[in-house]
Amino acid sequence: MRINLRDPLLIQAVIAAALSFAHIHDIAEAAGQGGWKAWAYPVSVDLLLVMAWKQVREADGAGKKAPRVWFYTSLAASMSANIATAGVLDLEHPPTALRVLVAGWPVLAFFGGSLLVHSRKPHTPVEVADAGPQEPAGGAVAEPAEDEEPETVKAAPARVLLSYRECADALGVAVETVRGAANGDNPRIHKYPAPENPRLVRVDLNEARRVINVKRPVGA
Repeated sequence: MRINLRDPLLIQAVIAAALSFAHIHDIAEAAGQGGWKAWAYPVSVDLLLVMAWKQVREADGAGKKAPRVWFYTSLAASMSANIATAGVLDLEHPPTALRVLVAGWPVLAFFGGSLLVHSRKPHTPVEVADAGPQEPAGGAVAEPAEDEEPETVKAAPARVLLSYRECADALGVAVETVRGAANGDNPRIHKYPAPENPRLVRVDLNEARRVINVKRPVGA
């Protein structure tokens, strides 16, 4: 991307950065930080400002709280320097509080920058589960081999519910035989309530035939 040197926003940013840089230098020098130390202060302030703003843009939700604190801290330091050099403070005789703030700024900036660096969440790529080989779109569906015959599932025979006497007559046995197999301590034939009267008992003819071991067809 080409940088347009005639962009008004870019020109404004360069002017603001240059003035702020010079003002912080003047404040540091007035507070007793002469030589190269006075020039290191604006670098420290602007560097913390850029670090915090970058992390504010990258973070989301609650993760923006700490970067915002350090962004506003460095922004306040820069604005305070601009205001102080406008004649608000006597830079020939700076107050003790200003000297203390300027002297303590490097430690504060280092502490803030360390927190910003170590609190940054690493970018973890999203893992895609391996679903194994996939069938191509529009592929033919596998057909069963010719020699393989589908298994047939036999349906359970329908229940033929009859009374004790009807079941005994169909099987050709005594009614006591059917009644005894359906009652007692260990009944061998299940009992079902009659649909027309739940108090009446019915038994399944097919089940009774298997239990009593009668090989006679139904109705014989």
